[in-house]
Amino acid sequence: MPKVDVLIPTFNRPEALAATITSLAYQTFQDFDVIISNQGDHLELTNDATLQTAARLLEQRGRTITLLDNLPAKGMAHQRQFLLGHATAPYCLFLDDDILLEPYVLRNLLQVLQEQQCGFTGNAVIGLSHKNDKRPKEQVIEFWNGRVQPESITPDSPEWQRHKLHNAANTLHVQEQHDIDPEHPRPYKIAWVGGCVMYDREKLLDSGGFSFWTELPAAHVGEDVLAELRVMQKYGGCGVLPSGAYHQQVKTTITDREVDAPKWLKP
Repeated sequence: MPKVDVLIPTFNRPEALAATITSLAYQTFQDFDVIISNQGDHLELTNDATLQTAARLLEQRGRTITLLDNLPAKGMAHQRQFLLGHATAPYCLFLDDDILLEPYVLRNLLQVLQEQQCGFTGNAVIGLSHKNDKRPKEQVIEFWNGRVQPESITPDSPEWQRHKLHNAANTLHVQEQHDIDPEHPRPYKIAWVGGCVMYDREKLLDSGGFSFWTELPAAHVGEDVLAELRVMQKYGGCGVLPSGAYHQQVKTTITDREVDAPKWLKP
């Protein structure tokens, strides 16, 4: 059994997914397998030569990659719960299909998660088009100087404002300012992390996972945020710097954003 299952939801983005898979092939930590849940055109994925080459590269390095179709689409919370239901490893990394990873990402997320014994760790995704967009007022950071502790955070709590740190390329600027290197990762306090989050699978399940999908309309956003908030209440969670996760900044496939899960349902 691999130590980590990498869980990737996808919808008609074979080019972006191919880049994501390629970055997984070059991780220094290699005790993982990949499960992809597809809600788009199956043939578009299986016929894409670049994506298939990336998958074969991963398999050449000893990793198993599984492609599952999850139709009809019932929303992102259901998509994530479907993936969680197929995971068997002690730890699972929920990774969006449009993220590029530095080679140290899986190693560092797992290292901090095991050291802190919390519910999850995450790398906030960096938009490199904002590399020269300095936003000092959004770059306030609170490091965990002791063990990560449970926190109760809601959209109307003061801690919610921490989310601004994850805008644009703020985390890139902060890790440069504090001279944080990949060999000495540092946990910090968050409101939530999007796109690249590693969970202790049992703690995620104990917090309900994404089973709340039945309480949401199919068109929604923020399901990842709600799950994190519930895990944080029981076990704590943190961001990790340096972040080696980069957003490919391709167009979103989720256009109806009226229903925001943590505001629709109680964290």
